[in-house]
Amino acid sequence: MFKHDIIDGANRLTSWSLHHGHGDCCQWDGVVCDNVTAHVLELHLANPRPLLDDYGSDAENEAMERSKLRGKINPSLLKLTHLSYLNLSQNGFGGIPIPDFIGSIESLRHLDLSKARFGGLVPNQLGNLSSLEYLNLRADIEDNLYVTDLQWLSGLSLIEHLDFLSTDLSDVDPAQASNWLQVLNTLPFLKILYLSGCQLPQVPPPIHLNLSSLAILDLSLNDIENSLGESIFHGLVNMTSLRHLDLSNNLFNSSIPESLYSLDSLQFLNLGSNKLRGKLSSAIGNMTSAIDLDLSDNELEGPIPITMGNLCNLKSIVFSELNLYQDVSTILAVLSGCVSNQLDKLDLSGCHLSGQLTNQLRNFKSLKELHLSRNSVSGPIPISIAELSSLRVLELDQNQLKGQLPRSIGKLTNLEILDISTNLLEGVVSETHIGNLPKLKVFQASKNSFVLRVSPDWIPPFKLELLGLRSWNVGSMFPLWLHSQKHLRDLDISGSRITDSIPGWLWNFSSPFQYLNLSHNQIHGQIPGIPWAMSVDSVVDLRFNLLSGPLPQISPNVFFLDMSNNNLSGSLSPLLCYKTLGTKNHLSGEIPLSLNNCTDLILLDAVLSLRSNKFSGYIPDELCAIGSLQVLDLADNNLIGSIPRCVSKFRAMAKFNGSMGTAISYVIGAGTFVATIVMKGQMLEYSTNLNLVRSIDLSNNKLSGEIPVEVTSLFELQALNLSHNLLCGTIPDRIGELRSLESVDFSINKLSGSIPESMSYLTFLSHLNLSFNNLSGVIPLSTQLQSFDSSCYAGNQLCGFLVPNMCPDNGTIHGVGHGGGNGNENETDWFWSGLVVGFVIGFWSVFGPLMFDKRWRSIYTLFGSQTNVENH
Repeated sequence: MFKHDIIDGANRLTSWSLHHGHGDCCQWDGVVCDNVTAHVLELHLANPRPLLDDYGSDAENEAMERSKLRGKINPSLLKLTHLSYLNLSQNGFGGIPIPDFIGSIESLRHLDLSKARFGGLVPNQLGNLSSLEYLNLRADIEDNLYVTDLQWLSGLSLIEHLDFLSTDLSDVDPAQASNWLQVLNTLPFLKILYLSGCQLPQVPPPIHLNLSSLAILDLSLNDIENSLGESIFHGLVNMTSLRHLDLSNNLFNSSIPESLYSLDSLQFLNLGSNKLRGKLSSAIGNMTSAIDLDLSDNELEGPIPITMGNLCNLKSIVFSELNLYQDVSTILAVLSGCVSNQLDKLDLSGCHLSGQLTNQLRNFKSLKELHLSRNSVSGPIPISIAELSSLRVLELDQNQLKGQLPRSIGKLTNLEILDISTNLLEGVVSETHIGNLPKLKVFQASKNSFVLRVSPDWIPPFKLELLGLRSWNVGSMFPLWLHSQKHLRDLDISGSRITDSIPGWLWNFSSPFQYLNLSHNQIHGQIPGIPWAMSVDSVVDLRFNLLSGPLPQISPNVFFLDMSNNNLSGSLSPLLCYKTLGTKNHLSGEIPLSLNNCTDLILLDAVLSLRSNKFSGYIPDELCAIGSLQVLDLADNNLIGSIPRCVSKFRAMAKFNGSMGTAISYVIGAGTFVATIVMKGQMLEYSTNLNLVRSIDLSNNKLSGEIPVEVTSLFELQALNLSHNLLCGTIPDRIGELRSLESVDFSINKLSGSIPESMSYLTFLSHLNLSFNNLSGVIPLSTQLQSFDSSCYAGNQLCGFLVPNMCPDNGTIHGVGHGGGNGNENETDWFWSGLVVGFVIGFWSVFGPLMFDKRWRSIYTLFGSQTNVENH
């Protein structure tokens, strides 16, 4: 009956059958029975496939997902009256609530529903499980598992292990919010407590808990006030049996009270990712039982107390992102006492360290992980590092290390991760350095001045998953030994002086690429078709090479593809409909109508940049089907015809919704995407703020006809460049409704008529060019329009304050700036009055939204990060 309601994609319950010799349920997979009575005692139905790390392949992730049990839980479990153990963890029950009837299985002593995708309200009936010793309801945030009543916990009188990680407690009844610690105080056998990410309700300080048997307390990932933090700190002082304390990922912004360090029986202390401040206290040396200390990502200040050298049981120190401002050799000296005998992890990344690594490293014989990233450590890597024979992880990236890579590093035969990227290292790297590292999975050494020199037939002993050799000199050919790296998923050999063509074997690895960067080389020849075996959401960067020929067909798994700044030519059609497109090539033909079929496009949906190619023909109306388009750049082509009136369908330009936020953050996370957009007459780079940009650039084509009035419905448009075309007619009267416009360029067209009065409403306008048209009449009065140089209006028949042409005597402006006469005084007064009114309107139009609209403040903060494009 239980199996009937379960969806078993991997056939894990195949043995659950009454036929073909399977009649004895005690022989079924996951079922444990009493040896004497044959009563069913335990059901072990956790997903047997563990969660994978970041390097898990698509196939492994798919197998893990397929092995999850789904469906619903049948109440037939109530018939197992002797059931004491139920484990359904790591499955996929799709957000269904935890069944109430589980609270009626009174014989249960162990209940594990963690990471099983249960959602909704945790049933109070679980409080009826008076025999329960272990309860794990650990969830993912997206599961939306929550509790509104904590009183039922008092019924779990025998509980020893309680895990509510990421279970939302913020909706607990306000009447109970002040006594949740008292509820826990009714559990005399509680030893392990996880309340991570629970958004705990506030409690008044201080409260003293009498949980004398508590061994583990985890309150990490909470969004709680400092008063709660102080209450917890003070409440822990009398918990002398406490072995494990985790208060990480909160908003504590106080100092650490020295009384906390008096808990000399504590073995595990994690206060990471808070806002704790003050100096590290020497009282930390009182924690003689400490095995693992994590104070990372706080505002704590150094130096590291000398007393830490006396913590002889210490195995792990994680102090990353602290303000130590200390010489690294001094820290090594402090820790060279008895602590160095046991220490297997030392993480001091981002701690503002200086100085040089010394031979003191040889004292840390047990060290398995050394993290010194993001500091200012200088000098060479010491030869004595070879004596750390247990080392598995060595991260020295983003420092100022100099000199050559020591050959002795090749003796670290247990090394799995080696990251020395972004330093000042130089010299030759050969088989002697890396040829005896059989366990190496990650080798990141980009942004150094290394020369790779290995035998042509060299086959490495390792199987790399990540390899970064950016800015190396690897030789003119693709390194042949890469052919042996069948598990490679992340490869960066950009700027490495390769003049070869792309070899076919590059796509034949057993593990498909997630990230491939071959940019800034001199790679020639055609781009081979990118196979379907690419990893889902993969990134391929081929820009700034000498690639030629037609565009390739690519795998639909490619999330981001950059082929810009090559010599590509031919039709765009073979590429479509796939993820994104190159610019600054020699693509020709008409813009394909099939663009409107690109329903899965993410980045192209937001940014379509085909500038500086050889596209001809008309701009197709089908382009308007991409309603989420935020940036349209077709400049510098040979397009003809009129601007489509359907541009009003670009809904992302008409209404701000931040539609690109998720896609852009993902691409930036891959460390590759920066969009180049012409704004205000300059080439600007946009990265994290790209989701805020709204722009149309159709300049340098042969477009004709009038500017469609429909463009005035794009209320979020910030830049409109239609210059260097054959456009005629008048500027739309309603252009002033585009209040977000910051840049307008209509220069070198055949526009006629007057400048619309409504343009004076464009108070954000900081770049304007209307030169060399057939415009006539008076330049409208406004602070904004009068602030531009006269060259913005040159080549027209305009008159007014900014141009040499004087307006006729028709009641407007005449002789402005010449000091007056009776006939001019009223007009001059009128002009300056207009300036004052315009200034007031302009000032409050700009600063009013900044003062009262949080979104505009965010936009202006982000736009301040714009930078000019670097010269290549």
